[in-house]
Amino acid sequence: MSSVIRALLSFPMPSGNRTQPRFLRISEVLQMTGMGKTFIYDRMRDGTFPKQIQLVSRTVVWNEQEVTKWMADRMASR
Repeated sequence: MSSVIRALLSFPMPSGNRTQPRFLRISEVLQMTGMGKTFIYDRMRDGTFPKQIQLVSRTVVWNEQEVTKWMADRMASR
């Protein structure tokens, strides 16, 4: 089983709402978070931001639910 399929199957789905996971490109991640590329990649490196998913050799995406959870966790810790 490919790592992409494993990753998709491991994402928890909201109860009662069976929407499919949505992939975000880097431009959408930057827009959602209001952060820059350097910030995102530095946080990924230190393990405090969701890891990207490699779809093909030159295409990476992030799971929208993981990014949204990261944002909610930051707001809750204030």
